Amino acid sequence: MVSTGALRAHLLAAGLAGPVATTREVSLRSYRLFAARDPRALIGIDPEGPWRQRDLIELMARKCGVSADPGHTSGQDVIDPELTVAALEAFAERLGVAARQGEPVLLGTGHPHRLLGFYAALADALSAAGCAVLTPAQGRCVDILTRFGLRTHNLAYVRGVALVRPAGPERPGCEPGAHTHSPLPVRVALDAAADAGGPLPKLVIGDHGWVCGAGQLGFEAIGLADTDDPAPFVGQAEGRVSVVVPLDDAVRAAYYRPLIRYVLNRACLSQ
Repeated sequence: MVSTGALRAHLLAAGLAGPVATTREVSLRSYRLFAARDPRALIGIDPEGPWRQRDLIELMARKCGVSADPGHTSGQDVIDPELTVAALEAFAERLGVAARQGEPVLLGTGHPHRLLGFYAALADALSAAGCAVLTPAQGRCVDILTRFGLRTHNLAYVRGVALVRPAGPERPGCEPGAHTHSPLPVRVALDAAADAGGPLPKLVIGDHGWVCGAGQLGFEAIGLADTDDPAPFVGQAEGRVSVVVPLDDAVRAAYYRPLIRYVLNRACLSQ
């Protein structure tokens, strides 16, 4: 069991909160792109409000703890660990509801090299509690626009967690999947589930396009997000995403293990 105090200390020591690796320059660039309605920053959310850059800075200051000063343009971003802990509590509470009600769930990540273990542990615990962990569209091709142009990926599931891999033969020693912000994989998965006659997920758990794409389509979604990803927080502000946990989403995979123990314990899903 991880206490709240121990979790807070771990968040700071591991760089998950407090001063994080994400820079202010990178975050501001994302806010500018979002304000300009660039799909690379929207990652599946179709915002209703105007969401100018200043609005996004204010939102991210409230939800993450970054500087609310538009004149602060360089250095490391900062995440308030108290906001992370509070969001993890809400995240765990929603997991507990899913477990008690035996809801079908879909989990997916655009950060498989960092967050696969976190989501896989949730999938294992939810499955043990009687939830159906859905795996629709296994092996389906998804064409994703990358910085190198349009590339074909395959939708795969590892321990119940969806991710995408570049099309072609697997190479030994490669990462478990590709890093992506695209909402296309979750759209493909949800379309496949609907075409098969269900079941459809009552809850989607993930990050990046998995959360935003699902929330935009009307599915309840919860997940994790860094300070340079305003889209999930906008989705939350506009009522399309239920819970967003602010944290650095690209630290070592092992650093998320205490969060797993904390969330599962709070959700009464400890193994």
